[in-house]
Amino acid sequence: MAKTYSPGETCPKSGQYKNTGTKKEVTVVKGEPFPPTPKSGQKYVIGDPTNH
Repeated sequence: MAKTYSPGETCPKSGQYKNTGTKKEVTVVKGEPFPPTPKSGQKYVIGDPTNH
């Protein structure tokens, strides 16, 4: 299973991350915090890593 990341946690690699609850994607840059989620308990999983 893929590693999940919580809102506020520092992003380890830039890319598109899917919200596990809504399946919507957000772009997060390496070193930036993951954004808040609509509901408590939702997390993020990498969907499409950036190659650069």
